[in-house]
Amino acid sequence: MRNVTEASQTYSFSRRAMMLGVGQGLVAVTLAGRMTWLAVAENERYRMLAESNRVNMTLVPPRRGWIVDRHGAPLANNRTDFRVDIIPDRLEDKDRVLALLRDILALPPEEMDRIATDLKHAAGFQPVQVAENLNWEQFAAVSVRLPELIGVAPTRGFARSYPAGPAVAHLTGYVGAASAEQYQKTKDPLMVTPGFKLGKDGLEKTLEKSLRGEPGAKRVEVTARGKVVRELETRSDTPGQTARLTIDAGLQEYAARRLGTNSGSAVVIDCDSGDILAMVSMPAYDPNSFSDGISHLEWKMLSDDDHVPLMNKTLQGLYPPGSTVKPMNALALLMAGVDPHARVSCSGAMRVGNGVFHCHKRRGHGPLDMKNAVMQSCDIYFYEMIRRVGYDAIAPVARMCGLGEKYHLPFDTQRYGTVPDSAWKLKKYKDAWTVADSLNASIGQGYVLANPLQLAVMAARIGSGRHLQPRLLMNGRAPLAAPLAASAEHLAIVRDAMFGVVNQGGTAGSARLQVPGITLAAKTGTAQVRRITMAERGSGVLNNRQLPFKLRDHALFVCFAPADKPKYAAGIVLEHNGHLIRNLDTPLIARDIMTYMFDRDRALAALAEGEPTWGGDIATRGAAQAAAFRAAANAPAPGVGAATETNATQPTAAPAVEAATAAQNATAEALGAATASGNGIAQVGSTESQE
Repeated sequence: MRNVTEASQTYSFSRRAMMLGVGQGLVAVTLAGRMTWLAVAENERYRMLAESNRVNMTLVPPRRGWIVDRHGAPLANNRTDFRVDIIPDRLEDKDRVLALLRDILALPPEEMDRIATDLKHAAGFQPVQVAENLNWEQFAAVSVRLPELIGVAPTRGFARSYPAGPAVAHLTGYVGAASAEQYQKTKDPLMVTPGFKLGKDGLEKTLEKSLRGEPGAKRVEVTARGKVVRELETRSDTPGQTARLTIDAGLQEYAARRLGTNSGSAVVIDCDSGDILAMVSMPAYDPNSFSDGISHLEWKMLSDDDHVPLMNKTLQGLYPPGSTVKPMNALALLMAGVDPHARVSCSGAMRVGNGVFHCHKRRGHGPLDMKNAVMQSCDIYFYEMIRRVGYDAIAPVARMCGLGEKYHLPFDTQRYGTVPDSAWKLKKYKDAWTVADSLNASIGQGYVLANPLQLAVMAARIGSGRHLQPRLLMNGRAPLAAPLAASAEHLAIVRDAMFGVVNQGGTAGSARLQVPGITLAAKTGTAQVRRITMAERGSGVLNNRQLPFKLRDHALFVCFAPADKPKYAAGIVLEHNGHLIRNLDTPLIARDIMTYMFDRDRALAALAEGEPTWGGDIATRGAAQAAAFRAAANAPAPGVGAATETNATQPTAAPAVEAATAAQNATAEALGAATASGNGIAQVGSTESQE
């Protein structure tokens, strides 16, 4: 047995005490080190965390840059907006919150149904609009009750506004809330900030970087329960840059109204600079509706409309240019050495090989020189002359005049058509070019396709004699365009022929300007969209009044004025117009649009006379159309109809536009195939006599 002495006990106690003391010291040092670390090294982090419990910071959406016309008039601007949104991810006790909002804002039952439907389909982070354009009292009433309205976000800011509405829709495009895909791609917190919207189509989309600006930030002191105590300093946003266009806002709106009930487009170009003064596609949607969140009912109405209001026809529409190419063809013939005084006798038909090719005038025009062939739009003259020189001599001049060309414009939806020739056909169809192909192309049919902007450029280049480039953004003075590779003498002959079309007994006498001292030079055109068989030709061709809308002829028109010193040029295309209503046909529309450039009061008087007969102005007709659609048997229930359309794509890429584009492509293929089988437009005869 071990003996325990007093000395050993003392030693053992001292050792334990020392070890305990060392342990306590280590703990003290550790605590002191940790406290020092927290107080010094981690000071900023915890200060920020504490500050975040006391202070809320939210981004302030930047004021979007304006889009203005050449004179500074707004095409897209910003209006002060008080609005209330719900952030679905933050929403607590939905039923109670919605009931409170209903009482505070006096929301009608259909709006409550719309909000409930929108909440059901919205992505969690995307704001759902409760109400906009609130007055200050309504906005304040929601703001003071925010502790009871968890998930509700009142916003005081700016909303996008388009004063001219549908008249500028396909020009400006519109803005809208960011999609889930856009947020996931960037993770930018601005994307989920209530009230923030970005460009979705048109110039709003392509100029997004310069128009957006930089967001500001707002800091407010809050209690532990989130109640606002006071507003702290706010960092102002940096507004986006103003985009100044070459457009004349007055002309843009006038042209949109003057197109009336047509499905079509009009483009006006300055012959000195290439500036686009108007670029209109009608009918169109209201960009204000899209920016606010278009309803299911309105989206369905636009998608079902056979006039395809979602399509930017000036850039996306492709059409056989018809006889509008005959002045350009005349220029090509002159450049190929054809004598302008040489005559061709038109008997109404011409045999080439085993085929017979008809003129639109069945009894024929008799002997015609180049000027009279353009004035009377004689098909036989151009069949014969282009058969002699070959279409490969025409195609380069067509490209020189702007057909088939893709322009450097701030749009991402531009189709540029076809200028066919032997090499093109061999590459595309692995087939040789034929005389029939040349003759169909000579009257702007067959494989030839152009958009309305290209037709306006063609008129501007012939009128100016320069290789003008269409310009939409006012970035300083436009450079002087190089001269066309055509002699002044040849251009003068073509311009004189176009002068005769309007002023010397040609096909467009009704387009004569009533402005003293100003004359118009022009060329009419009709483009068929269906194949007329020889059997139908023999029994009597159905006229446009007997045909459904989609089978009627297109009506086209190109012009410039003054004829002796061109200042303005225009191209107009009316889909399936059929030349059925005189004051809604191309000659009178072109006359009034060009009159606007020289005598605004006279042009406005003509519009005031005609517009009531078309059902009123754009807004009036739009409201009537919406009411009729709503009253239709297949209209959705009010709550569903008012709900925001979550599947709405950008208009220019909408399913309805894709379908219309596919139909245009199919028609072009069918007409091309008809030429090869002996049933092309030239073989059976065009319907241009309806001009």
